[in-house]
Order: sequence, then C-alpha cells, then structure tokens
Amino acid sequence: MNKASQSGDGPCTFLVGPNSALTVLQADDRLRVVADDVTVLELRLDREVDHLHVLYASDDQKLTTQAMSASAEALFAWRPNLDRLVLDVVGQDSIVRDLITSGVATIAKDRLVLVPEMVMQRRDNWLVNPERQPLPQLHVMTDGKRHPRRAPKPTGKVYSRYIPWLAQSVSFQIADIDDHLHLLHRWMNDPRVDAFWNEAGDLEKHRRYLADKLADPHMLPMIGCFGDEPFGYFEIYWAKENRIAPFYDADDYDRGWHVVVGNDAFRGRSYISAWLPSLLHYMFLDDCRTQRIVGEPAAAHSQQIRNLERSGFAKIKNFDFAHKRATLVMLLRERFFGDRLWLPAPGSPVVLS
Repeated sequence: MNKASQSGDGPCTFLVGPNSALTVLQADDRLRVVADDVTVLELRLDREVDHLHVLYASDDQKLTTQAMSASAEALFAWRPNLDRLVLDVVGQDSIVRDLITSGVATIAKDRLVLVPEMVMQRRDNWLVNPERQPLPQLHVMTDGKRHPRRAPKPTGKVYSRYIPWLAQSVSFQIADIDDHLHLLHRWMNDPRVDAFWNEAGDLEKHRRYLADKLADPHMLPMIGCFGDEPFGYFEIYWAKENRIAPFYDADDYDRGWHVVVGNDAFRGRSYISAWLPSLLHYMFLDDCRTQRIVGEPAAAHSQQIRNLERSGFAKIKNFDFAHKRATLVMLLRERFFGDRLWLPAPGSPVVLS
C-alpha cells in the first residue's frame, strides 16, 4: 500500500481538488493544508479522543473552509473506521459559522463535529465547477415521457478524486469527438467489449454513435482517466427518459450508467474500487436531487453484478430488454454516503493488479 494511504506511520500526503489545488500533509500529530506552497490551515490531532485542534487558519475564510473539508477527506480516507472528528476552534466564531453553513461541520451534543457523510456531499473538493447549480425544475415531454428539462451539458473535465491506495487521481471528462473518437473506436472493437456492447464497426459508425450521445439531452458520454491515461468510456443517463424507465417506477432524478473499461492495464480490484465509487460520487454530487442510481447489467455478466453488489447496489429483479436479459440493480444515496461506499470496506484487502 502506498505511503500516502497510511496514517500515523510517518509523513503522509493527500491531494485534494480537481486540479490538486490543496495538499494535506500529516506528520505525527500535526496536519497542514498547503495551497501554492503556503500553509492555509494547521491542525493538531489528538488520536486518543479523535479531536482536531485548530492552531492556525488563513484570514481567507472561504479558503479555510475548503482546507478544513480537505483535512476531513484525508483523515477519513486514512482512517476508514473513524465515525467523526470533534473540532476545537477557540475564539473564532466566524470560522465556526462558515463551517456549519457550508456543511463541513455540524453541532452534535454541543460540540462541533466533522462527519464523513456530510463532508463527502460537498462539491468543492471534486467538481471542476462546483458553482454550477442544478437546473431549476421545469417538466417537459419527450416521446410521450414527462421529465424535468435537463441542464446544458458541461465540457472538459468535470470531476477528479485522489485515490490514496493508488497514489494517483481518477478523473472524468466529457467525451469529445476530436479528442476521443479513435479511442472509442479501438475499445468498441475489442472482442471482450463487443461481447457485451455489440457496437463493433468502422470509424464512421462510432463517429455517428458518439455524436448521437452528445446530442441526446438525457445522455452524458465521458472518458475516465487515471492520471493522464484514459482507461474507460462511460455513459451517464437520466433514467426517466431511458429505455430502463418502463421496467421500474423511475423518479425524476434517478440516474444510470454504462461502462467500457478499454485499457487492460486498469482492470482489477484496486482500480474498480477507485473508479466505480468515484463515478457514483460524481452522479450524486452533480445534482443533489439524485437519490437513486440504477443499472441494468446483462444477467449473465456475473462478475459485473458481483462488483456492483460489493459496491452497495441491491439486486432488484431480472427483466427482458429486446436485446438482452438484464438485472435491475439500485443504489440509494443514503446508503452510499451513510455506509461510506466511496472507500473499500474496512478490513478488505485492496489487491494491486
């Protein structure tokens, strides 16, 4: 396991932000959060009682709030069994107010506490454009289906998250025909991929395919990367307008997804435990009204279904599409954050492959 994933056994480093804007450094009982080589927050950790004491905070309160959120992400990643941290901020009422109103901290039994399920629902640490608000709700009709009007699609990178057990970041960016067509073409013609996607063909077929997904308001095609290396193609969809909708009672903001892992170098448990919860995390963060994520893997794809069950999805039922027999799986927002499913289960080995 990489040194960056350890806590209490020497210096540790954790990168936070879609452009690694903040770095959390831990040495013994001291934590520092650094931005542009300048310390913006310094803390002392009392492990015996899980207390954090603020020793220094920047005068920039927005930056201090982000730094506190970054510290919490790092500590909860380093110590996945940790339920909460008590935060001591003496004589700095304005910082306390900002932490509470921004959702970084809450009051429990008259104490200021950091809890992972709240921290991980903030947008600043992972979304490239956290200020991009969900579109106000206005229902429209598409092909006889009533659903909310969907927001204009973003472009470029949308999400990044540091993975401590890999010591690198996973990110998602919106697919672009000029940049990604040849990559998609190669992956779709991989026999292992084609066995489940049935989309093998020439370059022009895949140009039309990607153009259709980019033009479809209910679809968001994305490329996943580890560091700078592309590893997979993803399609996120709004379930209400999707082919899955007739097979269950779809809510307005339910989302689903399809995946191609085209780069064999990034197969294996340690990578699945990084990109899959990060993808789910992105979907929950993108619109806070999304309460459920669904999937419809082929019922015969037993390995994918096992991976989904380990990631918190429940098997609901099997059903028949025109082209395949599928299994409906579902993950609740409350379970993802409440059970901290963005991290591997405590005690389960992460096997590098």
